[in-house]
Amino acid sequence: MKIVFAGTPDFAAIALNGLLNAGPKGGFEVIAAYTQPDRPAGRGMKLHASAVKILALASGIPVFQPLNFKTPEARAELAALDADVLVVAAYGLILPQAVLDIPRKVAGFGCLNIHASLLPRWRGAAPIHRAILAGDAKTGVAIMQMEAGLDTGPVMLETFTAIGTRETTGQLHDRLAILGAEAIVHVLTRLARGDEVAACTQPPKGVSYAHKVTVDEARIDWAANAVDVDRKIRAFNPSPGAWTTWRGEKLKIWASTLVPVPSCVGSEAGAILAAEGEHLLVYCGASVIGITEIQRPGGKRMLVSAWLAGGGHPAVGERLGVDSDV
Repeated sequence: MKIVFAGTPDFAAIALNGLLNAGPKGGFEVIAAYTQPDRPAGRGMKLHASAVKILALASGIPVFQPLNFKTPEARAELAALDADVLVVAAYGLILPQAVLDIPRKVAGFGCLNIHASLLPRWRGAAPIHRAILAGDAKTGVAIMQMEAGLDTGPVMLETFTAIGTRETTGQLHDRLAILGAEAIVHVLTRLARGDEVAACTQPPKGVSYAHKVTVDEARIDWAANAVDVDRKIRAFNPSPGAWTTWRGEKLKIWASTLVPVPSCVGSEAGAILAAEGEHLLVYCGASVIGITEIQRPGGKRMLVSAWLAGGGHPAVGERLGVDSDV
């Protein structure tokens, strides 16, 4: 079975690594890797290769980085590889039907996608963020036969996992990446043996869309209750980072804890109730949250205890999030 792999970030690289190392014979035959073009990043804005490109080149796999597949030349380049299966994981490009039709359909499946949710729950770009933000109790990975619609194709395999009560998007991402690698290896192993793998049409009910997250959306609304604020902090860790304002500067909030304290009648949303020890206690939506890890502009992430010990002096009664010009 000749496989072309298409993906870009770490989530995809873990799946590619799984394919390359699966089984006693040294893994599947990945004949090419497609990934997003190198992008400028960091303070120097130097071009950086994707995680998939780095792994593919280190493994001796040819790498292709088209901007899109709108041109006949880009589609012809893919067709010339004569692949049996195209495996896609967090590639970052919408593949038109003309591309989905290119691979030979081994056992009836030409393009397979590794998607980090239980479909049809959270179709789209940010399923892990959205699952945590919504307070979902479980999630998983789906191996789906691709079609032109956004994550609408028949599902061949789903694996389930509970979402930890304190889990961040980064932590859940890493667990789902491993599950995704295991799932695609399982499906391709069965297809390579000639086994029949059923693909089940997604149910029409329960569809939700995981829209791409934005920096503006990551701003904390202190009028929300503590549970929702805590979910936002975990959902946007590590990217883009939940944030608020304090004394005219942007303050990123990386970790928090729910604090069982008596109701603080008369307190305003975002008011600091205490600033000592390991917590910065903040009033929000008739409840209280403890901020435990922060980052000031130009600084490093640090525990609130270290910030307070090092000279951070937020005043009791002072409010977070009241600066509109940041």
